[in-house]
Amino acid sequence: MADLDALRSRFARALTGAAAHGPDPDAPAAAVHVPDPAPYADDLLARWQEPQRRYHTLAHLTAVLDHVDVLAQHADDVDVVRLAAWFHDAVYRPDRSENEERSARLAERALPEAGVPAARTAEVARLVRLTVTHAPADDDRDGQVLCDADLAILASPPSAYAAYTAAVREEYHFVPNDAFREGRAAILRQLLDLPRLFHTPYGRREWEATARHNLTGELEMLSLPDTPGA
Repeated sequence: MADLDALRSRFARALTGAAAHGPDPDAPAAAVHVPDPAPYADDLLARWQEPQRRYHTLAHLTAVLDHVDVLAQHADDVDVVRLAAWFHDAVYRPDRSENEERSARLAERALPEAGVPAARTAEVARLVRLTVTHAPADDDRDGQVLCDADLAILASPPSAYAAYTAAVREEYHFVPNDAFREGRAAILRQLLDLPRLFHTPYGRREWEATARHNLTGELEMLSLPDTPGA
């Protein structure tokens, strides 16, 4: 069960950090008025609790935020990365393909109103859009942190990885089994064909091998015929 108050506090800290200097980067933080972050946090929390979600839930949001914390030293602007984590699946409909774009546009509307400067708002939106491909550039440290944090689930222990795959299947319950298996297998092959899944030094060291093992195992399971009567 997610601790909503703890999540509200985490959002408030990230928002305050990103808005700290307001539109003038030379202005003292004390001179900047930041609106109450609570309504923005509550709107996002409500979105992350929508009934169509099975994997992209508050548990996923919390895990991504936790992994951003683990990778924080690699980031150039960690508060911006944290806000991008909040927004990256804020709009989520399993039957639609434009979720990342709609989530980025939500950030572009909400963050200026919440006191975040234009440049940082644009960076949050860019990072959200980057989660379409999870392919940050070699010099994109913030993008590397967000993408690694989002994909860290792939390096979970066996029971957690099994729960993740089951939740993904539940989100796509409306897709027939054969079509789901074919589509999921294509995604897994695409991931395994990447030269690397993780881009931060920590991710490559701690998560890469386990994630590839999990992906390979899931792909093998998808290739097995259904058990009669299952």
